[in-house]
Amino acid sequence: MFRTLNSPGLWAVTLSAAGILMVTMGARQSLGLFLAPLNTSTGLGIASISLAMAVGQFMWGAVQPIAGAVADRYGPGRVLLGGLVLLALGSALTPFMDSTWGLIFSLGLLSAIGSGAGSFSVLIGAATNRLPLEARGAASGIINAGGSFGQFIFAPILQKLIQVTGWMGAMWTLAAMTLAALPLVRIVARPIKHVNKTVAENEPGLGRSVQNALADPSYLLLHAGFFTCGFHIAFLVTHLPGEVNLCGLPPAVASWSLAIIGAANILGSLYAGSCVARYRSKYVLFWMYATRAVMILLYLVSPRTDLTFYIFAAGLGFTWLATVPPTAAIVAKLFGVRYLGTLFGLTLLSHQIGGFLGAWLGGLSITRFGDYAWMWYADIVLSGLAALVNLPIREAPILKHALKAS
Repeated sequence: MFRTLNSPGLWAVTLSAAGILMVTMGARQSLGLFLAPLNTSTGLGIASISLAMAVGQFMWGAVQPIAGAVADRYGPGRVLLGGLVLLALGSALTPFMDSTWGLIFSLGLLSAIGSGAGSFSVLIGAATNRLPLEARGAASGIINAGGSFGQFIFAPILQKLIQVTGWMGAMWTLAAMTLAALPLVRIVARPIKHVNKTVAENEPGLGRSVQNALADPSYLLLHAGFFTCGFHIAFLVTHLPGEVNLCGLPPAVASWSLAIIGAANILGSLYAGSCVARYRSKYVLFWMYATRAVMILLYLVSPRTDLTFYIFAAGLGFTWLATVPPTAAIVAKLFGVRYLGTLFGLTLLSHQIGGFLGAWLGGLSITRFGDYAWMWYADIVLSGLAALVNLPIREAPILKHALKAS
């Protein structure tokens, strides 16, 4: 897998993109740890704070196709710089907000738009357009693993900072950590020499490419499956600390569970990156979504102990964001890489529409019913449906001679 990244330049771009995603995803995926401290400090209520975080889930997705389109047209450098600065600004301003609208502005808009501009659509699009064909699968897996590694290290660090310095101090530290990633942008944005790129003379423009994609049933089915992925992930990162609390377990169980999810997904992302060169990506996605349904069902019938949460986190984490490399691979196979940032960004928008509902409905569920039972049932059903809708996607089989060459 890794031998396709056969030059220092390829490794530099890939690892720098992974480093930026480590910061933006580590910050974003750890926000659920702040829900209870924010509620205690502001008295706004879990539902109101969940709404602000749900808006953030949606905006993170809404900015993806826009950021991807700007990066496709003008290059990723300025997009990534602006994203990191906005993420840091949103984190720094959050401690000064004492209303729902204030949190929507800082967390739901600034932080979410910033982390979205420095996320998958721009980073994977930038790497794909700078790397040769044979290196793209490995690169996408490594970049995606960077995001998971961010969750692995950020969750326990931020939980400890919340305990030692308070949630405000943790937010300000998060802002400083975000700005530390700025030097990596120059490496990701610079071109790599000796990469052969061919562009067809009759290649459609951005607008026509988007129209063609939205008229393709396979692309729409991919959106439907990714919607479920967003619903599932946003519900867990926002409300897993609340689920742990309902079970009478200490907050550290939640932070370590999130960290374990990130650690397991490092392996899952690397494995998924290798799978896209060996198997049809739609089958990879089918098994990932089906496995999630089984894992949630097993969790519901298990005793609520520390070990249960850690095993659940490890099993679920293996497929967590490992859906990204095969999803991006299908988009690239269907429509090429010229506007991958835009077209993959649109699938991420669908992902985060699901994310909005997962975060928001989780808050409504705990407020109205006192637990998350209905959310878990919905997760099982949606995961099963997501597995099935990927099967009819039009995707060419993997050629045997291509496997031998890789």
